[in-house]
Amino acid sequence: MTPIRVGLLGLGIVGGGTWAILERNREEISRRAGREIIVTRAAVRAVDMERVAQKTGGRVQLSTDPTAVVEAEDVDVVAELMGGTEPAKTLVLRAISLGKPVVTANKALLALHGNEIFAAAQNHGVMIGFEAAVAGGIPIIKALREGLTANRIQWLAGIINGTSNFILTQMRDQGMGFSEALSQAQALGYAEADPTFDIEGIDAAHKLSLLAAIAFGIPVQFARAHVEGISRLTAEDIRYAEELGYRIKLLGMAKRTTRGIELRVHPTLIPARRLLANVDGVMNAVLVKGDAVGPTLYYGAGAGAEPTGSAVVADLVDIARMASAAPGHRVPYLAFQPDQVRNEIVLPMADIETAYYLRMKALDRPGVLAEVTRILADQNISIEAMLQKEPKAGETWVDVIMLTQVTQERAIDHAIALIEALVSIDAPVVRLRVESLAS
Repeated sequence: MTPIRVGLLGLGIVGGGTWAILERNREEISRRAGREIIVTRAAVRAVDMERVAQKTGGRVQLSTDPTAVVEAEDVDVVAELMGGTEPAKTLVLRAISLGKPVVTANKALLALHGNEIFAAAQNHGVMIGFEAAVAGGIPIIKALREGLTANRIQWLAGIINGTSNFILTQMRDQGMGFSEALSQAQALGYAEADPTFDIEGIDAAHKLSLLAAIAFGIPVQFARAHVEGISRLTAEDIRYAEELGYRIKLLGMAKRTTRGIELRVHPTLIPARRLLANVDGVMNAVLVKGDAVGPTLYYGAGAGAEPTGSAVVADLVDIARMASAAPGHRVPYLAFQPDQVRNEIVLPMADIETAYYLRMKALDRPGVLAEVTRILADQNISIEAMLQKEPKAGETWVDVIMLTQVTQERAIDHAIALIEALVSIDAPVVRLRVESLAS
């Protein structure tokens, strides 16, 4: 059969990894795809032209004009590996309008514009592959969309940002403060010069919105996700969590409830005995709970040239296998048939229900804890566990740490406001959420 000819938009980290895999495993990939997959053209920045030309040995026609690559007659499939929303969105929509399948690793693009892109692809009958957009080399999209298709997905929870996970691991293992751990992540190349998307949970929320859409058959709804990062976490909270038998992770949580969908990213205490709590460094993992199969865990490298390139190539192989299939016989973009993707209520944070970790500085005198527990009891909040630290020499304030049982966020918000108003409490109260992730 004639080969599938690929145009790469970007030959940086992910594009370079994709190229390397296609070159090294050419025969193996051809045996699986049923036809050869070759890169014919690539769009690169002018400053990278010489380096990329040496890397590809003149076997790929290079251009600084990505539109020319998209529109080239010797490009059958476009792999968008540039990142950002523009010009990526314009280029992807142009490829779709020409009837060319698209593979992308761009989670921000799909989180913000995925509904429009999927609709355009449906109208033109072309395939969109985006396995590489979530969790790097972990085939979580394929698992949700195909492997678990018999299940009604009840919830999923993911450590889906390697940078933040590395920082939290260093804070726990080395006792570092947040700033020191971030600086180390930047020095090692795990964090960008501007790490905002990683440390503030935005990158994880992009990915979570895609996973939730596939898991529950809803449109991609990044704008409705609750997003908190790790920049305000302290080493003492990580230490206290350990004393209570928990580890803190930046967790993406999507849950189906009788009242609506929970869609949230935030630092979370997870019991140390859970496998997910032991995912360290830059690794990623996603735990999925289906009604038939129970909990399943997917673990691996969440970023990097070849792990992400592996996912890109897997999508290219799917396109090679299914290119001649009628659109109605292909796996739907979001797992559900397009006319069965339905809007559901995404709950505001005030309505979600979970357990909580509270840390407060209290005056070391009788009756203070009684005031706090009375406030919690008035809001129907039960205490699961409590730590009271000894005051340091000469100090009158002590750390008090409480774990609550499951309650509604609205109730905990009201209780915290009342606790912070006490003269015996030095505001603010630190509040983190707790997830048992029980099967």
